[in-house]
Amino acid sequence: MDSLTWKTIPMVSVVFQLCFLLKAHPSLSHPDKIIQLPGQPQDVHVFDLFLEGPGCSSLGVGAFSENGPFRPNGEFLLRNEYSWNREANMLYLETPVGVGFSYSSDTPYVTVDDKITARDNLAFLQRWFLKFPQYKHRDLFITGESYAGHYVPQLAELMIQFNKKEKLFNLKGIALGNPVLEFATDLNSRAEYFWSHGLISDSTYRLFTSACNYSRYVSEYYRDSVSSVCSRVMAQVSRETSKFVDKYDVTLDVCLSSVLSQSKVISPQQVAETIDVCIDDKTVNYLNRKDVQKALHARLVGIRSWTVCSDILDYELLNLEIPTISIVGSLIKAGIPVLVYSGDQDSVIPLTGSRTLVHNLAKELGLNTTVPYRVWFEGKQVGGWTRVYGNILSFATIRGASHEAPFSQPERSLVLFKSFLEARPLPEFFLI
Repeated sequence: MDSLTWKTIPMVSVVFQLCFLLKAHPSLSHPDKIIQLPGQPQDVHVFDLFLEGPGCSSLGVGAFSENGPFRPNGEFLLRNEYSWNREANMLYLETPVGVGFSYSSDTPYVTVDDKITARDNLAFLQRWFLKFPQYKHRDLFITGESYAGHYVPQLAELMIQFNKKEKLFNLKGIALGNPVLEFATDLNSRAEYFWSHGLISDSTYRLFTSACNYSRYVSEYYRDSVSSVCSRVMAQVSRETSKFVDKYDVTLDVCLSSVLSQSKVISPQQVAETIDVCIDDKTVNYLNRKDVQKALHARLVGIRSWTVCSDILDYELLNLEIPTISIVGSLIKAGIPVLVYSGDQDSVIPLTGSRTLVHNLAKELGLNTTVPYRVWFEGKQVGGWTRVYGNILSFATIRGASHEAPFSQPERSLVLFKSFLEARPLPEFFLI
């Protein structure tokens, strides 16, 4: 980031921003935000929709903590020089309703599931293109992370079905970061990740892979029927992995936060200047300012304050068990390029599970390897590893990145995003 700062969003002489509520249905309002950067090339004809996981804000997490043009820093906004807006017109959608500034006029407590979310997201995009027809024929990409491994493929599938009746969506590809694609494979891969990174002992690893694996525990937990054996195994795993380690990035220090202390205990450790681990706190404080909410044309409905992840959302968590890797396969058959990428420091949805799922899908579809497994470069440093199948299905890791890759490795994430949009392999050689 550079040293340029802006005090508040309404300074339109510095940056043009448009934010409003668009109704997907008569009772549902989704805030969205599309931003044009100062100095952004006028010939950018790419449109990217960014989605977050269940209950968490694309505006707060995606735009302000990861790949948006600004990051909050106390009373000021800092320019993010690795913003994805440099390559595409970004749209951050607060979804499902009940997340962030989105709301339902019917009830203050929102019950939703995958099917409802996909339907509402499609309805939103239909109305978006009606209101802003200048974006209608631009190349459209959908990106997201975590539970967006459900949201993105499910939405893309509906878009393809809709296009059979009326050509509206110029969908050119989807990218999924550390995504939930197949319940058992994704969740159970964390045992090996914990063990290989020294977070659990040999004996606990054996218990975690035989007596009770993680997918079994989560399945029992969501059904309020946790067995005694799973309870004991998870207690042992929790003791060894420690509540002082952030499972979304096992190497990054953590932030002392009154905001996040409700969900995890963390310690006030010294952190590197290049990564602001307290960014969530600053985002919460910034988006709860009345002048900022006014500038965003946003309002709080049914809640007292804006939060990173919603506490009024009643999501059907058993939908987690629905495999979406098969939908990814159908998208590839329909000619839609797919990129699955993994921050390699994430233990929540580890790279090993995603890599296995992508490889097995390529084998099932009969896709030959077109780019063998190799390193890719960001500048003069290794940015990660990649493999491409049939020039349509790609897997990549981002070295040193967390569950939210653009947060901890913004420059490498931008290199990956740019290559994805341009449909070219990640850089094979370092820059001299």
